[in-house]
Amino acid sequence: MLGEPEIAGVENFEFSEASTKPLQTINRKRVLKKGHRYWIGRRAQDIFFSALALFVLWPLLALVALIIYLDDPHGSPIFTQTRIGRDGKEFKLYKFRSMYMNAEEKLAGLMDQNEMDGPVFKIKDDPRITRVGHIIRRCSIDELPQLLNILKGDMSIVGPRPALPREVEQYNDYQKQRLYVTPGLTCYWQILPHRNETTFDEWMELDIQYIQERSFLTDWKIIFKTVGAVFRGSGE
Repeated sequence: MLGEPEIAGVENFEFSEASTKPLQTINRKRVLKKGHRYWIGRRAQDIFFSALALFVLWPLLALVALIIYLDDPHGSPIFTQTRIGRDGKEFKLYKFRSMYMNAEEKLAGLMDQNEMDGPVFKIKDDPRITRVGHIIRRCSIDELPQLLNILKGDMSIVGPRPALPREVEQYNDYQKQRLYVTPGLTCYWQILPHRNETTFDEWMELDIQYIQERSFLTDWKIIFKTVGAVFRGSGE
């Protein structure tokens, strides 16, 4: 429950023989030696602030869930999806549902319109997104149920965003390094003013940079900048 005092699973994580990203790599020993004071303090922060946020925001969460149901009553307001966490372990991620129930079935027919490079899929004016979905995505409200993931220990407040299994399958050696740490609700990429214009490689480099620079000061800088990004409505 204390987070990441050690990363034993990384030692057994299989890397492909060929890597197409010859950039600097993370020193795993340095990651393993990260001070226990940081790990314990970080996990304590995650528990305290996620619990506090859930307690304070529960009326908003209940209201958003009701609005989503009224807008599209064909499914649950909460959407669960398998994501990849630290050491490549799968977990169930919680989000407010922002798409129609048959969104996954429509994905194959939209792949040729993908505006992102790499294994990530994103298009402007995605027809799978509901009316309410556009609003909650723009304000990042759809991410709030992940406070439960943080409380459970699947995620942290700050860390690389958790990827889908199909995305991780396409990672090269360099990109797999982002799985060394617990994924987060926000990160360097999340606070960029025009993050969807960032290439996939640049996104991955930001995650690797964060892993190398992690500290209480870095985490809090990202948290405060995330608040600004939410108010700018740059989520979608």
